[in-house]
Amino acid sequence: MAVVAAGAGGGSAALGDSDSIDYSVHEAWNEATNVYLLVVLASLALLVYARRNKRRIMRIFTLPPAAETPPEPNFYDSMKKIRLRQQLEMYSIGPEWNHSSLQLI
Repeated sequence: MAVVAAGAGGGSAALGDSDSIDYSVHEAWNEATNVYLLVVLASLALLVYARRNKRRIMRIFTLPPAAETPPEPNFYDSMKKIRLRQQLEMYSIGPEWNHSSLQLI
């Protein structure tokens, strides 16, 4: 019994001469476990949300149907349309210019 009492007394002396105990390690551990708990809870909440709204989430990442998107215009078709427009403009301007030039003569 005397040996146990001496061991207990020696253990308390090993903590330090002052009576105050440093709790910084315990506070840091408590803060870390709080952060881990919040991360686990947030991830579980996201998992439950993802399971319930799977279609809504998948709709974000899928491509829209091809029928809704207009096809990309062909370069040569657009050039043909531009040339046709130019010809029509020149044709519409042509008779006026020719008619006005004949009146001047």
